[in-house]
Amino acid sequence: MLRKAVLAALLASAVPAVAQPAAMQLTSQEIAPGARIAMNQVYGDCNGDNVSPELSWSGAPKETKSFAITLYDPDARFWHWIVFAISAKEHSLAAGAGDPMRTLLGAPAEEGTNDFGHVGYGGPCPPAGDAPHHYRFTVWALDSATPTFDSSITGDKIAPWLKSHALAEATLEAIYGR
Repeated sequence: MLRKAVLAALLASAVPAVAQPAAMQLTSQEIAPGARIAMNQVYGDCNGDNVSPELSWSGAPKETKSFAITLYDPDARFWHWIVFAISAKEHSLAAGAGDPMRTLLGAPAEEGTNDFGHVGYGGPCPPAGDAPHHYRFTVWALDSATPTFDSSITGDKIAPWLKSHALAEATLEAIYGR
């Protein structure tokens, strides 16, 4: 039995490992994984500044034709931000890109309607007294360059499309409570 185990180990070490592609990653200089979201990113009705954070991503598959970004609160089942048709050449969004008046999104990117009922970023704003909610920023690497949506698209309507066209995705999750 010991001979078989030694032989198997020797054979395994003799076979060169096949390089696996790096997993996609999403990072932010303003939001640390698992940390509390700062007041700068919190929704205005909760006394925040409602500024979307800077986001950067890497490790997308070569076949990627566009990206999308979503911000979802699974605790409230609430969509805070939907951005789609981000060029495959882009690998970051600047802080404040979620404000449609600032035009910081590069063409052809568009924003959908969040569950607050407006186009653009709507930061965290859970009910006072709730346990801290989880906020999932997700970047989606997609197999389609230009979906046939406009700014009226909501998270509930675009989510199935994103899942069916995703080549890869990465999530950055943080919390906020008040």
